[in-house]
Amino acid sequence: MLSKSQISLIKSLRVKNDRILNGLFLVEGHKSINEFTNSFYQVEAIYHTASFNPNVLNLSQKINLFEISNNEMDKISSLKTPQQILALIKIPKIIPLNNITFKQSFTLVMDNIQDPGNMGTIIRIADWFGIKNIICSNDSVDVYNPKVVQASMGSLSRINVYYEDIVNFLSSINLPIFGALLKGQNIYQTNFGNEGLIVLGNEGNGMRSSVEALITNAITIPRIGSAESLNVGIATAVFCSEISRKSFNKIVSQ
Repeated sequence: MLSKSQISLIKSLRVKNDRILNGLFLVEGHKSINEFTNSFYQVEAIYHTASFNPNVLNLSQKINLFEISNNEMDKISSLKTPQQILALIKIPKIIPLNNITFKQSFTLVMDNIQDPGNMGTIIRIADWFGIKNIICSNDSVDVYNPKVVQASMGSLSRINVYYEDIVNFLSSINLPIFGALLKGQNIYQTNFGNEGLIVLGNEGNGMRSSVEALITNAITIPRIGSAESLNVGIATAVFCSEISRKSFNKIVSQ
């Protein structure tokens, strides 16, 4: 049986400051939890109801398992419909950006992304297309927000996410900086080469002028219909897909 203090601790992890204070975040659903238990992340504990068989978990590390009641799961879950299993996972130590090599690869840079669903989708897209690093402005939504974790569907376990002053970062790096803008070169006519940063802006306001000023290659997804704009997750998918397609074509033609 969970104590009041345990319930209070787990529920507090829905708030960013409490996640930072305790160094923990929540993951719900056995598929997502499996991804984290088989990654570099350290799992603190797993809570499950009697209706969930923990033997379906592919555990590669020794983890404390606790069976709790449905009522207790309802209290600690961040979901409207709890998935009968919840894990507490330690937030990893951040590797300084100056220890990361961005050469010969593509990196996503997110300017002030606020919607948790969008951020989770972006992480999942990066994972699908083999992009390992995402750099977010300091005012972007926290990737350990339960809604981000849920939307990423386990992909967060394989993607490195960093929070930085992206104006300073972009100013200091010697790589092509491709920006998703309404006015720019047609993405389908763009030669992305084999490295660079892909910058996308806020859902409602787009990219900040201080960030846009550092873009070396303004790129646009040509509009055929009448929609005012694209969702930032969709735009990310188009960019990643086009870069992947052109990289694949280069390999095939060699």
